[in-house]
Amino acid sequence: MIIHSKSGSPRDGSPDATRGGGDPRYLRQTCEQSLKNLGIETLDVFCMSRVDPNVPIEESVGGMAELVREGKTRFIALSECSAESLRRASAVHPLASLQMEYSLLSRDAEEQSQIAGCKALGLAMMAYAVLGRGMLSAQLPRVEEMTADDIRAQLPRFHSANLEKNLRIRSVLEAIARAKNATLAQLSIAWPMAQGSRAGAFIVPIPGAKSRKHVEENVRAADFVLTADDLAEIDRIVPPCAASGTRYPMGQMHRVNL
Repeated sequence: MIIHSKSGSPRDGSPDATRGGGDPRYLRQTCEQSLKNLGIETLDVFCMSRVDPNVPIEESVGGMAELVREGKTRFIALSECSAESLRRASAVHPLASLQMEYSLLSRDAEEQSQIAGCKALGLAMMAYAVLGRGMLSAQLPRVEEMTADDIRAQLPRFHSANLEKNLRIRSVLEAIARAKNATLAQLSIAWPMAQGSRAGAFIVPIPGAKSRKHVEENVRAADFVLTADDLAEIDRIVPPCAASGTRYPMGQMHRVNL
């Protein structure tokens, strides 16, 4: 078991675009709080959730490196940073991984060179939201049925102006999955792994699951093989930027690729 903990962002009422979270003092506080909450002495990986536009990445990673030297985490990682920040951060201290939203509906990591950056630096890329926040899972909840704390109610891709187009993409992908005797979720989990192999990078999908059934279904995706021809066909039918709507509300898009 690998225990990977993220720092989150300060809950201080600041606007999304300025919430920060890269101050070494804040990173230390959240790391130590994670250790206390988990009842352990050392994390395997401690990950900074977002690059802070007000703190040089070298300063943030330098603070995280101190946590490694003190034995509070074995490795450190970043999330949603630019390829340039990844390079600058790695020059300060070795990184274990980069966490990015990456799926059949979100391919920013290809266009913004994060995958290439991970390959060049020898890092793994952890692909989160591989099921498109549920858009690519077995059951898609209706927006009007989402609870007040469901983040998807805020996401543009679930808004009526974009949802119809995205559901058409989902339907096409479901047909591809059926032709391969797989579920849509299994196709969606296998795809980033296959993309990593094609690019010469190591991509680890981290799908969510709320039941044992879904865990078992997700694990079987590791046995699902997508050939180079399969990937080329998917690219043809569902090219990058095919999804309608940004992956976060516009006010939050300023916090990624920094």
